[in-house]
Amino acid sequence: MDRFKPYRDQLTALELAGRKRQLIIPVGKDFSSNDYLGLARSPFLQEAARTAIANGIAHGSGGSRLLGGNHPGHEALETFAAAHYGSEACLFFGSGFAANTALFATLPQTGDLVLYDELIHASVHDGMKLGRASFKAFRHNDCNALEQEIQTWRAGGGTGSVWIAVESLYSMDGDRAPLADLTRIADKHEAMLVIDEAHAVGVFGDRGVGLCAALGKRDNVLVLRTCGKALGGEGGLLTMPAILREFFINRARPFIFSTAPSPLTAHLAHQAIVHVGDSPSLQAGLAEHIALARTCFAGLQLSDGQDSQIFPIILGEDRVAVSAATLLQRQGFDVRAIRPPTVPAGTARLRISLTLNVTADDIRALSDALREALALAEAA
Repeated sequence: MDRFKPYRDQLTALELAGRKRQLIIPVGKDFSSNDYLGLARSPFLQEAARTAIANGIAHGSGGSRLLGGNHPGHEALETFAAAHYGSEACLFFGSGFAANTALFATLPQTGDLVLYDELIHASVHDGMKLGRASFKAFRHNDCNALEQEIQTWRAGGGTGSVWIAVESLYSMDGDRAPLADLTRIADKHEAMLVIDEAHAVGVFGDRGVGLCAALGKRDNVLVLRTCGKALGGEGGLLTMPAILREFFINRARPFIFSTAPSPLTAHLAHQAIVHVGDSPSLQAGLAEHIALARTCFAGLQLSDGQDSQIFPIILGEDRVAVSAATLLQRQGFDVRAIRPPTVPAGTARLRISLTLNVTADDIRALSDALREALALAEAA
């Protein structure tokens, strides 16, 4: 018996469909990472790490937060982040994925309904599957559809709480959620609003607080801000009402039974948030890149709403996207093809991500290479 045949067959099918994934060491100009402000390898965070280690900070936590793994650095980060982002309380997780999974597995209760934007991150899906509430998608950024789903559920006898799950800035399309309208709907229907700021924190808002700082201390809003993108490290910060933080500590299995993040990781996240807040030139530099790219990429198959650092070039066919990415990589540009199921069928794309790891000349050079690569890929 070939015990591995089911796995081999699935991998073969993925390869034939042009969807087999591979791990690739980044090579060339960085147009694929989420290191938007160039902090991941920055001298600032390197020096912060050296200083902290020299001062004796632990590089491992030694256990879960409830069993010996709770360190002063964790609590200092959470206290600072809650104040910085204008919230009542904060809890630090090892990753944004872990935070989202814990949230949707823990907070929505039996009889509740989670309504999520159809382009929501995979971590939310995994959390909902582990949770007790019913869940249903609504059309991307369509507030009318969202409100209709709430009204239909209530008319059908739904009596629990409604939870609305969105991203403030969507990672594959680079467009923004209509936060003002979503807040109005949440208030009107006494719903909870969960906003994932993974791709907005550090990049937008005064002192890099993101797109929804004005919603901070509302008792019906929870916000996730990841530390592994613009902040250059790792981890996830979930800001929320204090009572929900206490509920997490007592009921969230992914938090209770996970080894706590490294105190060094917490310290570096803390330092990164302060550094971004004190360095407006970082945001300004990225804004200049965005404006330049919008001009350079004009005429390409961009998705709507290009006012962010994410430029998806929609090509449709998986084969064309992979071919174009390969051609660009050969010319020294680290550009990746994004294919289903990460994005909807028929929307395979190149996801151009702008960071401070590249220069204005690099963006201009990529624009020229893109046009040539797209012509060759579509003709092949």
